[in-house]
Amino acid sequence: MVLVSGGTGLVGSHLLYFLLKKGLTVRATHRKSSDLESVRKVFGYFTEDPDPLYERIEWIEANITDIPALETAFDGVTEVYHAAAYISFHPKHFQKLKKANIEGTANMVNLSLKHNVRKFCYVSSIATLGSTLDGSLIDEQTAWDPEGDNSVYAITKYGAEMEVWRGSQEGLDVIIVNPAVILGSGYWNSGSGVIIKMAAGGTKYYTSGGVAVVDVVDVVRAMTELMDSDIRNQHYVLSAENMYYKDLMSNIAGAVGVEPPGSSISKWKIDLFRKLDWLSSKLFRTRRRMLKATVNSMFKVSFYDGSKIGRDLGFQYTPVSETIDRVGKNYIER
Repeated sequence: MVLVSGGTGLVGSHLLYFLLKKGLTVRATHRKSSDLESVRKVFGYFTEDPDPLYERIEWIEANITDIPALETAFDGVTEVYHAAAYISFHPKHFQKLKKANIEGTANMVNLSLKHNVRKFCYVSSIATLGSTLDGSLIDEQTAWDPEGDNSVYAITKYGAEMEVWRGSQEGLDVIIVNPAVILGSGYWNSGSGVIIKMAAGGTKYYTSGGVAVVDVVDVVRAMTELMDSDIRNQHYVLSAENMYYKDLMSNIAGAVGVEPPGSSISKWKIDLFRKLDWLSSKLFRTRRRMLKATVNSMFKVSFYDGSKIGRDLGFQYTPVSETIDRVGKNYIER
């Protein structure tokens, strides 16, 4: 029995599809408010009849901070894929982030140890890696900088990784993956879906930053291949290509048939909007749409080296152009 947490997210839903395609028995946890139909829609991107596979999922309502509910979910489980996380860059959500990402991961690790789980895969983030001083590519050896300008999300994801490594010291075989910006279909209002939606909307502007990107299918393929291998207690940056936002937005625009952005926008203009957004939230209690961490990421160039998994497994990434074409087509047909 394979257990997947976070099964209704971008990575989790794609992971469920490919695990089921392999013929595995799969159980997935979800919160009470989760949209289970989003998973069926993701399955529909790969098959005309998603129901037979979807109906094989054993769903269990269990928040990763709810230990009694998780106890039930772990019954008979031999492998765990932990993809559940709380995502926010707002400092006021720090306690919620700690509860879900650090304490929730500790619960998953502890129960895996208790139930003698064979292997545990944790979906982390490139946000837990530091920066290079000389501008070289960031990889698995680039240590976390506790004194750096880290977002609250990054801090808690790093804390979660420490719980996973603690589990490895107590006898649990673990794998950690650190994906770059994940490109995939079905979640157009969150994560990279926002970038796709913005580019498809014909935005005229781009920022000067740059990011590493990877196909969601490659992420889950890497996870399953690592879990099936003899590799243990290792972590892997998953990055197919490094791209400046201008090129990424232009390529997405081309895939959906709209004009690419033609002008760069200065950071001070975005920062002014951020300050006005903050003022509006204070005066009118509106929801913050632009945070400092978000603005910084739009203008920061962070490029990564995802080649370790190629050396260890012979793994090859999907060309990003193919990924963008596929995701763009799905966006048009959504």
